[in-house]
Amino acid sequence: MQPGYREAVKASYFSIAGNALLAIAKAVTGIFGNSYALIADAIESTTDVFSSLLVLLGLRYANKPADENHPYGHGKAEPLITFMVVGFLIVSATVIAYESIENISTPHEVPEPYTLIVLLVIIIIKEVSYRFVSKKGTETNSSALKADAWHHRSDAITSFMAFIGISVALYMGKGYENADDWAALFASGFILFNAYLILRPALGEVMDEHRYDDIESEIRAIAQDNKGVVETEKCFIRKTGMTFHVDLHIAVDSEISVKAGHDIAHRVKDDVLEKLPQIADVLIHVEPDDEL
Repeated sequence: MQPGYREAVKASYFSIAGNALLAIAKAVTGIFGNSYALIADAIESTTDVFSSLLVLLGLRYANKPADENHPYGHGKAEPLITFMVVGFLIVSATVIAYESIENISTPHEVPEPYTLIVLLVIIIIKEVSYRFVSKKGTETNSSALKADAWHHRSDAITSFMAFIGISVALYMGKGYENADDWAALFASGFILFNAYLILRPALGEVMDEHRYDDIESEIRAIAQDNKGVVETEKCFIRKTGMTFHVDLHIAVDSEISVKAGHDIAHRVKDDVLEKLPQIADVLIHVEPDDEL
């Protein structure tokens, strides 16, 4: 089981339940309160439920142990699930933008004042949810969970935009009935921008892009603390699910035996795995120091 798996799954269940309840609350309030911005918000929360289910399935699959066909495990499923989550964001943003444009040109009533109270509660809940899920995503190194957290943040922002739009409509009165529709349209653009922010690190993960300078520094420090290690050279890190695989080159005295060099490499590997539990495996290449 990958480190932090249980915590990630709990956070995912939290997202599913929270999004489902809020989607219902937004839809009911939006329909009876004459606010398309809230209905648009409900649409996004509904897609969030499905994306959170995808995250949960992705976490479960990514946690499967390595096998003959997948010697590095199944962790790469996580960024693939993240791509699907981004797809949900793009679809929801497109639907919201289309419906907003349709409603801007359609006369309708000013939203009810009580919709502002509902929106204020939603904004607080979604921001707290974002902070909770984001923290769990960082603690567990889960890219899919971090993407799910951004769903909460984008939801909080669309709700905030709706709050502003409805406030304008209520304060300005006749002629400004569609202010919340403009707010929903603006929010759809922000959702698309967030989709890019989520996509970028997931793409880097699939491409094994180096984004882990802090972990590299820790690995080098641990290696050089081991007796017999003269220097560390190459250090390549790839992320697989919530764990990392490392290729490390160490230099040792060229005069020692092959067995002595082998023993040093094993000590370094054991030390790194013990002190950095987020690392699943370390492949160490031993070089003579006179070739540096």
